[in-house]
Amino acid sequence: MKAVILAGGFGTRLSENTNLIPKPMVEIGDKPILWHIMKTYSYYGINDFIICCGYKGYVIKEYFANYFRHNCDLTVNLANNTIEILDNHSEAWKVTMLDTGMNTMTGGRIKRIQKYVDNEPFLLTYGDGVADINIQKTIELHQESKKILTVTAYKPSGKFGTLEIAKGGNVISFLEKPIGDGNWINAGYFVCEPQVFDYITEGDSTIFERAPLEKIALEGKMNAYMHTGFWKPMDTLRDNSELNEMWNKGHAPWKVW
Repeated sequence: MKAVILAGGFGTRLSENTNLIPKPMVEIGDKPILWHIMKTYSYYGINDFIICCGYKGYVIKEYFANYFRHNCDLTVNLANNTIEILDNHSEAWKVTMLDTGMNTMTGGRIKRIQKYVDNEPFLLTYGDGVADINIQKTIELHQESKKILTVTAYKPSGKFGTLEIAKGGNVISFLEKPIGDGNWINAGYFVCEPQVFDYITEGDSTIFERAPLEKIALEGKMNAYMHTGFWKPMDTLRDNSELNEMWNKGHAPWKVW
């Protein structure tokens, strides 16, 4: 089964970092968040990737084109221009990188890679969120459901502490970062049947999260995998800083490998 990763957006809320590189290449530790996402899939035996490139996609292409040599010990003989690989620390990944357009919406990007999934079920996620999700369980639940799409659902915590205040200003209770409004949200990490492509009908302007997913849900063909572990998107510089702090302290919940 292939994993499709949406990696073509502009990442405007991370503009300090994304002026030179696309958002999925912003680093956690010394590796792009895209690498972290792929390591999660790889841990569960998913090593065949399709990356939907767009904004500064050449950065992603150059990263993987040179990945093998950059992650191997090697000897370069300048006298005869030969390279000897001493020890391979690379990944067992097959990475297909496709230019899906600069301004293409999420649904349009997915539609453009249709011929590369070989009319088979595929995994799908965004290139800017990490989780300790059990990929194998999402696949198993999807297969049991007989639906055409399974979405990972997550209940995020609130961003701020909440106060319960009585008359006169007396604080009755304080709760730091409680569960948000109680609603489940789309955390990405989809499992899709090829029929999903039939719902992307407006070309490059199709927003996957609007008409396609709304229609699939209304027709009763969508299933949810309810993830209760760790999940965090990297939308802002603060998110990036928090993820780097977790990684540097050795307390990165998404590091299942």
